[in-house]
Amino acid sequence: MSRARVFRIVGEIAKPNLKTTFRKEIRATKPEDAKEKIYQEFGSKHRAKRFQIKIFEITEVPPEEVETSLIRKLTSDEKDVE
Repeated sequence: MSRARVFRIVGEIAKPNLKTTFRKEIRATKPEDAKEKIYQEFGSKHRAKRFQIKIFEITEVPPEEVETSLIRKLTSDEKDVE
């Protein structure tokens, strides 16, 4: 089983009446899965279509540099289990 890693995704949502940038941390096993989670989450919460979501950058983040408190907690708990 692959180990979950943390990815930081930077991009933009460009809807007709809204244009906003985002920076989000996601737990996934590979960058493609993280990208898919972004599409799912923003499609659900913001009603954005995939073509309205532009992803500029996907980078893997070391556990000590994670900024989101919930993801930091999940990552640290995963280390404690090993």
